[in-house]
Amino acid sequence: EFADGDYDMSGLYIWIDRPGITLRSASGDRDAVVLDGHYATSEIITIAASDVTVAELTIRRPSTHAIHVVTGDSGDTVNTLIYDIQAIDPGQQAIKINPGTSGFVDDGVVACSRLELTDEGRPHVDPTSGGCYTGGVDAHQARGWVIRDNEIDGFWCDTGLSEHAVHFWRGCRDTIVERNVMRDNARGVGFGLMTDGVARTYPDDPCPAAGGDYVDHYGGIVRNNFIFGGRAELFASPDGFDCGVCLWSACGARVVHNSIVSTGDSFSSIEWRFATSVGIEISNNIATHPMRERDGSSASQAGNLEGASLGLFVGGSIGNLHLDPGAAAAIDQGVTLAAGLCADDIDGELREGTPDIGADEL
Repeated sequence: EFADGDYDMSGLYIWIDRPGITLRSASGDRDAVVLDGHYATSEIITIAASDVTVAELTIRRPSTHAIHVVTGDSGDTVNTLIYDIQAIDPGQQAIKINPGTSGFVDDGVVACSRLELTDEGRPHVDPTSGGCYTGGVDAHQARGWVIRDNEIDGFWCDTGLSEHAVHFWRGCRDTIVERNVMRDNARGVGFGLMTDGVARTYPDDPCPAAGGDYVDHYGGIVRNNFIFGGRAELFASPDGFDCGVCLWSACGARVVHNSIVSTGDSFSSIEWRFATSVGIEISNNIATHPMRERDGSSASQAGNLEGASLGLFVGGSIGNLHLDPGAAAAIDQGVTLAAGLCADDIDGELREGTPDIGADEL
């Protein structure tokens, strides 16, 4: 446990390679304990063992990652819990998840946390890989992660296109992204990205429809998220607000009951792309901008509302995407989904038999 205070981590880092460790503030107040890398520490906390919890801390200014979850000498790293932390102004991705030379990093949770890139931190982003090598949560070859109830803000750059607020790719599987609020990120949720390369595969062949071709993400659910772009500086950047939910080589993904709003331009609210994006369900989403099928992909669509006006929301121009009581175009206009797929809304309130469209059930 950390006593309250600011800890200068310049050049120092924490490496956890024993299972069952919990790293947290003694007070339970994440604002009261700050681990500050001053861009002199690469990754401030590295998790290389199973059943590790990091909670109730603020981690600032790593030159790469606030938290990096990897495999260790014992093989798989499983059951990581990252809870109620703040990761502010990372030089690369705030939370990075990827395997080492053996095993995989599976069945983790990132919950009730805040990940943010501020104006002060933006000039310190790693300029490699297109000029904006940053993002919120970025995972390779990981299965069974849940990203829920987080705030993720500000991941964009003056030059180059950032990675997503939440991005799982290179053969990730069964990811759940739910009840998050994402504001002013160049890209919101990404399942998959590539059409070839090194990716994790699975012996049970979870996507036979792909015919053995490259798949970058298998299955997974994106539900009950508010994804909002409203900042003039974001829209003025070279790549602007690119997409809200981006499914590229993502077989079997389900995107249901999300609210995706842009006060300026946006290329797509939801898009599915490439031939191995098959078996996709897009249902009961509300969006101000188009949903796009691209490059030979396919999806079933039902109950969606595109071209939504900002007036359908309590505060559409400022990112409060709860439905206005007069939003007749969305209230009770959704389709009934499979049992258990999305039984409640972004606030944990149960949905009615005929659900409202979007993340909020009025």
